[in-house]
Amino acid sequence: MQKIKRVSRDLALALPFAAVSTLTFADGWDYSAVMSDVDFGTIATGVLAVAALLAVVYAGIKGARIVLGFLRG
Repeated sequence: MQKIKRVSRDLALALPFAAVSTLTFADGWDYSAVMSDVDFGTIATGVLAVAALLAVVYAGIKGARIVLGFLRG
């Protein structure tokens, strides 16, 4: 019973703050001023270039293991 009273008290205290915060930030944060100068095309190109480089490295390692396997066996 004590736990129920505590939970109801906590909810009674939290609900007004939650209501005020949802009304204040209903539109959300405006990041347009910060994000307007960021070009995601170059970022995507860089990420894909790094991924391609890693794929080439891993393919080279796998190929070297296969060739060494042929030489050993």
